[in-house]
Amino acid sequence: MLSPSRLRILSEVARRGSFSAAAQALAYTQSAVSQQIAALETQTGVKLLERHARGVRLTAAGHTLVRHAEGILAGLDAAEAALSAVAGLRGGRLRMASFPTAGATLMPLAIATFRAAYPDVELTLAEGEPEEIVPRLRAGELDLALLFDFAGETALGDGMRQAELLEDPMYLALAREHPLAGKHSLRLADLAREAWIQTSSSSPCARHVVRCCHAAGFEPSVTFESDDYQTVHGLVAAGVGVALIPELALSSAREETVIRALSPRPPVRRVLAAVPAGARLVPAAPAMLGVLEETARRYEQRRGRPAG
Repeated sequence: MLSPSRLRILSEVARRGSFSAAAQALAYTQSAVSQQIAALETQTGVKLLERHARGVRLTAAGHTLVRHAEGILAGLDAAEAALSAVAGLRGGRLRMASFPTAGATLMPLAIATFRAAYPDVELTLAEGEPEEIVPRLRAGELDLALLFDFAGETALGDGMRQAELLEDPMYLALAREHPLAGKHSLRLADLAREAWIQTSSSSPCARHVVRCCHAAGFEPSVTFESDDYQTVHGLVAAGVGVALIPELALSSAREETVIRALSPRPPVRRVLAAVPAGARLVPAAPAMLGVLEETARRYEQRRGRPAG
C-alpha cells in the first residue's frame, strides 16, 4: 500500500521543483526527502523524478502518480477535518430516544440548550418505552436514551453506562367530587376498594403499581388501561376511577381532578440517561448528558407538589 506521507512528499517536490525547497516547506532535511522519494520509487518499481540543472521534474509515471495522489491526499485531509469537527462538536449527529413523558418535559429543554451551544450537530429523537429503547441502544441504533425504572430494575448490560437524572414520584389522581378528595393525607390501603385506571398491564409502571398495591394488602381492580397518561387523567377526571400518575405526566393540571401525595412516601421511578461506553460513545453524547443533568437540576429546583 502506498504511503500517504510519501505521496505528500512527492507532491510537494513536484510543486516546488526541488528537494531542498520541498524539504524547507515540509520542515524535513533534504536527505530525508531524498530517502522517502527513493523508497517510493522502490515501492512502485518505476522512476518518478528526473534531475536537471535547476532541480527535478516528474517523469510520465511521476505525473500519473501525482494526479492520483492529489485526490487521495485531499480525501484524507477532508476525513481528518470531518473527524476534528465531530470531536469538536462542529458536526456529526446524535441519535436519541426518550420515553414519552420525559420527551414532553425534559428533552425539549435539553435539545434547545444543546442546539444553542452546538448548532452543527444533527439531532434526532425517537419515542418509546424503556423495554423498546434499550435493545436499540445495545444494537447501536441509538447514541443516547432517556429511560426510567423502579428500584434499580434496569439491566443495561456490559458496554453501557448510565446516569441518574432525577426521581419522578407517582401521585394519586382523583376526581374532584370523589369522597376521598377532601383528605390531604391518604395511604394506598385507603384505595383498596377503588376502581383503578392504569397503563397496560405489561408496562413497567402498571407492574409497579400492582406491586405497591399487593404490599398494601390488596389486589387493584383495574377497570381501564391506556398507555397515554392524558387519557388516564381524562378518565380520572370523568370519575370512573383513580390512578397513580408520574409527576412528569402532570405538566398540565385539570380542574376536574385533585392530586395527592401518598403517605408515608409515594412510589417513585428513577429517570436515567444511558449511553454506550468505550469506542461506541459518540463525541456529542457526553455533551448532551451534561445538558440533561443540568436540565434535571433546574427541573428539581422548580418542582413542588402538583397543585390540586
